[in-house]
Amino acid sequence: MNVPFWVWALTIGGLLVLLAIDLFIVDRKPHEISIKEAGLWVVFYVVLAILFGIGVFALAGPVRGGEFFAGYLTEYSLSIDNLFVFVIIMARFAVPAIHQHRVLLIGILLALIMRGVFIAVGAAVISQFSWVFYLFGAFLIYTAIKLLRHGGEEEEFEENVLLRWMRRVLPVTDHYVGHRMTTKIDGKWHVTPMLVVMVAIGTTDLLFALDSIPAIFGLTKEPFLVFTANAFALMGLRQLYFLIGGLLSRLIYLSTGLSAILGFIGVKLIFEALHGSGVDKIGLVPVPHITITVSLAVIIGTLAVTTITSLIAAKRHPERIREVEIPHEEEVIAE
Repeated sequence: MNVPFWVWALTIGGLLVLLAIDLFIVDRKPHEISIKEAGLWVVFYVVLAILFGIGVFALAGPVRGGEFFAGYLTEYSLSIDNLFVFVIIMARFAVPAIHQHRVLLIGILLALIMRGVFIAVGAAVISQFSWVFYLFGAFLIYTAIKLLRHGGEEEEFEENVLLRWMRRVLPVTDHYVGHRMTTKIDGKWHVTPMLVVMVAIGTTDLLFALDSIPAIFGLTKEPFLVFTANAFALMGLRQLYFLIGGLLSRLIYLSTGLSAILGFIGVKLIFEALHGSGVDKIGLVPVPHITITVSLAVIIGTLAVTTITSLIAAKRHPERIREVEIPHEEEVIAE
């Protein structure tokens, strides 16, 4: 799949236009996002991703279309679990409810830029060293086992090196100044907690990408599909954040389902690495080739089973619900 430069430019330009519309229309007058408003935007971005996938299907064929949908579903489902950490970050930095949408918008834009660099590096490495799939596969299986064992534990957030450096080097105000990222105090420029929390969202998401990017490379090796699947997943993720206190808190078995998906893709990567190395059999046992159709069916089936069983378990055992509430202004205390 040789994607012309103009297609890349048109796609990135379209994504930037969508983000600009979101910033200047939705956030033109800062307000607390309602569940209804968030739900409508989630539907909009999901439909947009489906239409894009149909376009890939029509122009590049069913295999590439299937790869996009498989990658998009994988990235979106992996991102859902990360939203709980975003809630913790919002509370930790005492972000006023009316500014949380802007924080997520800019934070995830930073994340998308960093993921783009990550994807470019990953694609270059894969094109030169096919054995890297062994490492990706082993890492995903390890991550799946770790997620399965510790999926029920409470998420924690610790400031990374960049955030600690910002606090040490840059003068940070004690309080928010509206939605401004910088302000002047006594003739000296200061950054506000708004900038710090945006960087926290962006850099934390990059850590999450350490398992999601290798996972999507296990479904498609096309950088264009990897990038666009990530972009659509991240864009829809912002509005999904405001629904987290409802349906998402009842996805009790989410970590189990994600563990199964990561483990499956990890095994698929190792099988592909073996084929790439010319190994078609291990002893008398042939190494299977897992098609994108099978991959898509496994991902959709796992997500469906996870959702249904979670909702049933939540109804029968309400004490197991992951109670996570979006922090409001009166509920948080600035540090």
